[in-house]
Amino acid sequence: MEIKIPKEVRRHKETIFFGLSTRQFFCAAIAVGIAAGAYLGLGPIIGRETASWLCILAAAPVAAAGFFSYNGLTLEQFIWAFLKSELLCAGNRRFVSENFYYSMLNRKENRDFD
Repeated sequence: MEIKIPKEVRRHKETIFFGLSTRQFFCAAIAVGIAAGAYLGLGPIIGRETASWLCILAAAPVAAAGFFSYNGLTLEQFIWAFLKSELLCAGNRRFVSENFYYSMLNRKENRDFD
C-alpha cells in the first residue's frame, strides 16, 4: 500500500467529489443551478440559442470564483486586496525616516546643558 504525502503540507487540498475541493464543488453546483435557471427561465422568452449563451455568461463568474487562486488568495480576498491597494489606500506615500539613536543623543546633550 502506498500513501502519497505532499511535499508542501500547506498546499494540500482536501477533495470531496470528483477531485474537487469543497469550495470548487459548491461553486460549480451553484453555477449549474444558475445556468439551468437562466436557460429554463429565459428560453421561452428570448429563444433557446440566445438563452444558452446568456446562461453561460451568467454561470461563468460563479464557476471561475471556485477555481481562482492568485498567490494563495481566493477571488474574494484578491478583489478586497486589489480594492484596498488601488482605491482605499491609494495615493502618494511619503517615507520619513527617524534616527532614534541620533534623537536620543540630542536629548541627552540638551539635558547636560540645562
